[in-house]
Amino acid sequence: MPTALITGASSGLGAEYARRLADRGADLVLVARDEAALQNLAATLPVTVEVLPADLLDAVDRGRVEARLADAARPIDLLVNNAGFGLPLSFERNDIEAEARHLALHIEVPMRLMHAALGPMLARGRGRILNVASVAAFMPRSTYGAAKRWLVSFSRWADAEYAPRGVTVTAVCPGYTHTRFHERLGLPPGQEGVPSWMWLDARTVVTQSLRDVARGRAVSIPTLRYRILVGLVRMLPDRGASRLGRRGR
Repeated sequence: MPTALITGASSGLGAEYARRLADRGADLVLVARDEAALQNLAATLPVTVEVLPADLLDAVDRGRVEARLADAARPIDLLVNNAGFGLPLSFERNDIEAEARHLALHIEVPMRLMHAALGPMLARGRGRILNVASVAAFMPRSTYGAAKRWLVSFSRWADAEYAPRGVTVTAVCPGYTHTRFHERLGLPPGQEGVPSWMWLDARTVVTQSLRDVARGRAVSIPTLRYRILVGLVRMLPDRGASRLGRRGR
């Protein structure tokens, strides 16, 4: 039975990836800071679930996750790098230490976890890595968009480099999705400044992205509406794209 390790698995897209992969028969390793939430989720899943509570910004905790990924005796077939958080877009008013933690979680952590997973995957000649990025990667959007652009670029390179050796890498770029992401920024539902047609549900994002992972695509943009939007944004000058990127949080 294949095994998937999912970070940020306690809620939102991470929990939805856990449910959909369990439906497909994959055993799971669930990673997040909230152990109680992970245990509650694990109790609802009809597969073998290993709960691995960890703060990925803590070197010791992250080291335990890296060691689990590198354990060739208990192989991980799919790594889902999903952990993340958002900040207000006003960089000049944000606490710089919060910005540094934000950068580490969105860039350094997935890079380290990918590095840990790649060794055993390449040795077996098979494996998949899914990095949750964002459509913000395609527009100027403070440090969040910049971090997600790095993740998309690195994923594209890694897929080109390692897919011929059996390991595919996919950057998933969802648009606005109903999860607790915006709630944690203090934005109640309906107050995010985003039109209703732009919202996606987590199940749609996960189902379509897993389909793209199975097809070996390096970049997945769930739903036609967002693929069209990304194409339009790429034609805008930076100032126009930046104004568009101010919507939400």
